[in-house]
Amino acid sequence: MTSLIRRRLLAAAAVLPALPAFAQTRPLTCGELTAQQTEGPFFKTATPLRTSFVEAGSKAARLVVAGQVLSRSCRPVAHALLDFWHADEDGEYDNRGFRYRGHQFTDAQGRYRLQTIVPAEYPGRTRHIHVKVQAPGKRILTTQLYFRDEAGNLRDGLYRPDLEMRMSARGAGEGAFDFVVEV
Repeated sequence: MTSLIRRRLLAAAAVLPALPAFAQTRPLTCGELTAQQTEGPFFKTATPLRTSFVEAGSKAARLVVAGQVLSRSCRPVAHALLDFWHADEDGEYDNRGFRYRGHQFTDAQGRYRLQTIVPAEYPGRTRHIHVKVQAPGKRILTTQLYFRDEAGNLRDGLYRPDLEMRMSARGAGEGAFDFVVEV
């Protein structure tokens, strides 16, 4: 009886479609859409197209945030729009210009990469980065990304652990986050 069950399982496995290579190596974050969060009072339209917010002369710690935009079925979303904005090294938002603001599009594999600084905390909020994500022709996801092990996380009423960036073992300068959106 056991060998019959084993043969049936092997036969069933042989007809299952192979998983794409990226699905075999990535954590199982797909299926559940990325949580929405408030836009906050500082969003601006018509941001510049750019992948680096690094300002000449800034003494703030550098940060690279990278990842993918994925569908619920873990398929990369090409040409998705990501619009980022965050506070500066003093906890201030630039409401006159576009300092620490900008947008970019994912590549054919749904990847994005943003070079910026680690934003400062400001009263009532932990360190965070705002982002709007939109698959081509679909609804906009507005959310925020958080930093792991920040003291301010516990006192910020908007903080969500599922929106924390995965930080590199090499230090706080590299964070990763994969967005899951409707397509």
